Amino acid sequence: MLLDKLTEFLKPDEVINNSENIEIKDISYNSKTTKQGDIFVCLVGEKTDGHKYAKMAQDNGAVAILAQNPIDEITIPTLIVKDTQKTISDLAGILFDYPSKKINLIGITGTNGKTTVTHLIERIFEYNKKSCGLIGTLGYKLNYNDTYKDAKHTTPQAPELQRTLCTMLDNKIDNVVMEVSSHALCQHRVGTCEFDCAVLTNLTQDHLDYHITMQNYFEAKATLFKNLKSGSKAIINNDDKWAEKFKEIVPDDVKILTYGINNDADIKATNLKFDTLGASFDCVTPLGNYKINLLMTGLFSVYNALAALTTAISQNLDINLTIKALEETHGVAGRFEAITKEPLTIVDYAHTPDGLENVLNTARKILPDNGRLICVFGCGGDRDATKRPKMGAIVEKLSDVAIVTSDNPRSEDPQQIITDILSGIKSLSQDKIMVEADRHLAIKLASKISKPDDIVVIAGKGHEDYQILKDKTIHFDDREEVRNSFSKVDLTK
Repeated sequence: MLLDKLTEFLKPDEVINNSENIEIKDISYNSKTTKQGDIFVCLVGEKTDGHKYAKMAQDNGAVAILAQNPIDEITIPTLIVKDTQKTISDLAGILFDYPSKKINLIGITGTNGKTTVTHLIERIFEYNKKSCGLIGTLGYKLNYNDTYKDAKHTTPQAPELQRTLCTMLDNKIDNVVMEVSSHALCQHRVGTCEFDCAVLTNLTQDHLDYHITMQNYFEAKATLFKNLKSGSKAIINNDDKWAEKFKEIVPDDVKILTYGINNDADIKATNLKFDTLGASFDCVTPLGNYKINLLMTGLFSVYNALAALTTAISQNLDINLTIKALEETHGVAGRFEAITKEPLTIVDYAHTPDGLENVLNTARKILPDNGRLICVFGCGGDRDATKRPKMGAIVEKLSDVAIVTSDNPRSEDPQQIITDILSGIKSLSQDKIMVEADRHLAIKLASKISKPDDIVVIAGKGHEDYQILKDKTIHFDDREEVRNSFSKVDLTK
């Protein structure tokens, strides 16, 4: 696209070194990967300012700059705007010709459950013989059998997102289900996306280091629903305490469908039963009543299945094929994933108070009468510190033995993070509360003290195969650690 056409759409406050006939081929915001023909966007983040790298981007082939301030030494055209973070989304939409307008786009948001719900919906479309791409925490895929490709973030930055949607269109994919994080909504990464359906899983404490208050967190999530286009669908968990607030902000010309267990809802689960093999429940829907048997266990699995089922109904997909898809789907990697038995070891991504409580409650329900629940967990550094003592209190209450360790400490001192966690724990018993800062040794300790009838939950990292330390990132996979430490039967083989 020619620069004069681009400026016509973007309406910048000022254009410096104007050259109307320059062709813009792509967008970059990392000067190291800038190529010939790119427009370089100076993003202003918490830790860095892209304006410092504009000269390097120019040297690497950028033919134009999008900035918030004029920059010395820049001789190529520079577009000045108030907010480059917002404008990069507009820029990506323009340059990639708004691919979401040509695709059925379903956005999943919430504190917990996003990854599982997106995978369930993807599987449901597959069973209904309809193409469906997926974008989320584990990466992006063109179809169910595809391998994950790295997406860097739960919701990619705007240029990568628009480029990925274009790839899906090129592969004749009609439907895309994607996780939409609160950070992505605040940072306008999905600003030029048109969603045909938005799904709320739940809203509980997380990311308050970024959002500061729960009201701000709600406002971020609410953006997805406020901006739904006419005729689209809003799927809301009616048992969530924020449900009514979400329903209030949905536009009048958007159809709302609710799901739940405890409150009245359009799709409701009753007669719930759980065991180590899965969960079963009766499901009341506008299309009739159905018995559903899941291969995933836990109350959270029922909520995830209800969210996916309600979405499928909103998309007019065959309900019998939908239920078959739900019943034949195993869990997602790192989500209540059983690795060994005798003792049963479970790796889970739970890293919020609510997520950890749900996982431990589920483990408690399937615990043998003479077994103990052992939990190995930590909290991430450079993240909401107020949840640390809360998570400590939850583990103390719900587990028989707690082993407090490191998660991804990042720039923080691991011992300080552990101290924050311990401030929420009242017990002084060394048999109940143990501390081992080295996560590798903590998992080994759990192996050493566990017995065949125990359940061991390794919480916090789930699918991640790395650990972020102060000065480096190392390979670390909880699932590998469990297989190496617990010389029992490997359930994944």
